[in-house]
Amino acid sequence: MNKKIKYFRDLDIWKKGIEIVKDIYIIARKFPKLELYSLTNQMQRASLSIPSNIAEGFNRFHNKEYKQFLYIALGSCAELETQIEIAKELKYINEDNKKIILEKINHESRMIINLIEKLD
Repeated sequence: MNKKIKYFRDLDIWKKGIEIVKDIYIIARKFPKLELYSLTNQMQRASLSIPSNIAEGFNRFHNKEYKQFLYIALGSCAELETQIEIAKELKYINEDNKKIILEKINHESRMIINLIEKLD
């Protein structure tokens, strides 16, 4: 039996996005102060964009609009993935932390793609 989800807070995809935001904020706290207004800020903004766009799209009235917000969230996943790679290259994070957060972002991306396909 399929249960209709009434609130974005009930979506696993939104919950995973919140988890990524928390991880990014914890990781970014350890970055050098000189990155506060550049890489740190960009990573935090990209991570915040993921669950925010999922929530905003969910509250739209049409699947076409919802899909547009999901595509934005998907783009934010790619942006964040790139920033994680840069942070690793700059030695702000280690390989283990990189792998863990990239797996979460990859999982979130797959969930977004699956939802987009279901909305078609």
